[in-house]
Amino acid sequence: MKIGIGLPASVPGAQRSAILDWARRADVGPFSSLGIIDRVVYPNWEPMIALAGVAAVTQRIRLMTSVLIAPVRDTVLLAKQAASLDALSDGRFTLGLGVGRREDDYLAVTGDYRRRGRRFEEQLAELKKIWKGEGPKEGVSSVGPQPVQDGGPELLIGGFAPAAIGRAGRWADGYLGGGGDPQAAQALYRSVEDAWKSAGRSQRPRIVATNGFALGPGAAERGAAQALHYNQFLGTEMAERAAKGVLTQPEQVRDLIHAFSDMGVDEMMFLPQVHDPEQVDRLAEIVG
Repeated sequence: MKIGIGLPASVPGAQRSAILDWARRADVGPFSSLGIIDRVVYPNWEPMIALAGVAAVTQRIRLMTSVLIAPVRDTVLLAKQAASLDALSDGRFTLGLGVGRREDDYLAVTGDYRRRGRRFEEQLAELKKIWKGEGPKEGVSSVGPQPVQDGGPELLIGGFAPAAIGRAGRWADGYLGGGGDPQAAQALYRSVEDAWKSAGRSQRPRIVATNGFALGPGAAERGAAQALHYNQFLGTEMAERAAKGVLTQPEQVRDLIHAFSDMGVDEMMFLPQVHDPEQVDRLAEIVG
């Protein structure tokens, strides 16, 4: 199983120097991908812009949105941005997409939260069309640049609802989500594989799991506070559960890696809850 690491771009207070130093350290470490999560109404960095900066200071590691909220964005511009980032990174880009769960992200951009699933389906079809070199609508020529990866960037879809899993089976190269309790995750991944079969696809989906981490002296308290703050929209009980789920001990990380590797997960993405670049080295020591 490959091991990815998230960028701390969603942790309030993360600065340019920390983001770029983090990316450079990850690029020379044992990590397969650098991930980044998305919000609109939150003090995080915009994912596509952040990854463009990271692409310039890395050479090897893949770049991944894990995930980007597609329906709050214009589809043609998203296709152009993704193709540009794929070219800028020389084909190292994985586009993870989802619909998000926070209504305020849609209200901020005059998006229709209630129609987000239907809009996402339309976007997926249009993205594929544009990356093939077709014009987005009648009378409009193709939108470049040409992606490095044939047919466009690798596409993953995240989400826990049956509709999201079904979309992954119809449109994506794989599924992104699940973590924490291995038994619950395994049941989720079985439903993903069933969706693949229902869509008439013979190949196995690529599966990427995610977990939060905060390692070292004082990191556990800071990491829990960040997870609590980020997930407060879910309500007190769920936010506290998310805070307790942050991995803070090396043995927790190792045990989870073994459990998810045994069930055949392709990649585990560890998402940071504190923004100190030393977190990269601490995780590298465990997984290296």
